[in-house]
Amino acid sequence: VQLQASGGGLVQAGGYLRLSCTASGNILRINDMEWYRQAPGKQRELVAGITSGGSTTYGDSVKGRFTISRDNAKNTVYLQMNSLKPEDTAVYLCDAYVATYYTSRYRPYWGQGTQVTVSS
Repeated sequence: VQLQASGGGLVQAGGYLRLSCTASGNILRINDMEWYRQAPGKQRELVAGITSGGSTTYGDSVKGRFTISRDNAKNTVYLQMNSLKPEDTAVYLCDAYVATYYTSRYRPYWGQGTQVTVSS
């Protein structure tokens, strides 16, 4: 199973970006999908998560600005980021809990990350 993240870039404060993360491989089912971020010198933090049924959760710092969604048919999770701030600058990583055709148990798989840089 591989996760491919895309959509990062350089944007001015107040701008927006949309991240995508697509899972591929011997996928039987995908449960939760999540976005984390890690800035230099800081701990990795949960940005947002979404269950297979569409229930969502957000980190306090992004509530009201970011929206997570998913397309189950495409095995893809999205993160719409609006009103970006310089403190949102980080590498954004996606993960998904996937059951494969080899095992019915869910386990987490991680993407490679995409850089988001917000200039002031």
